[in-house]
Amino acid sequence: MRHERPDLAPLIDHALLDPHHGIEAVHRCCDEARHFGFAGVCLASRWLACGRERLGNASRVRLIGVVAFPFGAVPAAIKRAEAEAAAAAGADELDIVPDFGALADGNGSAVYEEIGAIVELGLPVKVILEAGRLSDPALALLVEASIDAGAAFLKSGSGFGPPVSVAQVQHLRELARGRVAVKASGGITGLEQAFELVEAGASRLGTSRGVALMQALRSPATPPAS
Repeated sequence: MRHERPDLAPLIDHALLDPHHGIEAVHRCCDEARHFGFAGVCLASRWLACGRERLGNASRVRLIGVVAFPFGAVPAAIKRAEAEAAAAAGADELDIVPDFGALADGNGSAVYEEIGAIVELGLPVKVILEAGRLSDPALALLVEASIDAGAAFLKSGSGFGPPVSVAQVQHLRELARGRVAVKASGGITGLEQAFELVEAGASRLGTSRGVALMQALRSPATPPAS
């Protein structure tokens, strides 16, 4: 049976996280997100105020700030301060990197407390799991700590680890058991890959290649799904 492919735009968090970009790239990223109707723009905290100004307060595109990106290896108080600064700059959502060192020591309480202190700010929080690098027990512990602390999403990775896979998304969906959503992120470069991740259960796609995906999707040469 043939059917029209859905528009991916409302699922894409358009990311600009390469630190070697300036204000022109930030403006372009925001303009692209508005043009295509992306779910959000994901920026380093350094650029959130600029992004808020460019998008405007009435924009449907959500402004997403990353916290302790990409490694999470900073004290919890500094993460909380960065999250507070992101909220003050106008962020609508936060994608945070947890304390993987505490996780490696089996200290789920520290991970829970750190995430919970940021959730308290009142913005939807996505926890970046680096699912491709964690053992099954460590991943399960991080998922439970994230959900218990009030996270809204489990995010597969930062993009600094292995590319996200369909198996990872399926596994995160199983661990989540419907309690939170899943964001696939890291190495999403192709249209077929994007659709496979959505079919596997991802409700957001984090990628710096959103424009290329939309151009491929809307190309007359792109065949419908079967």
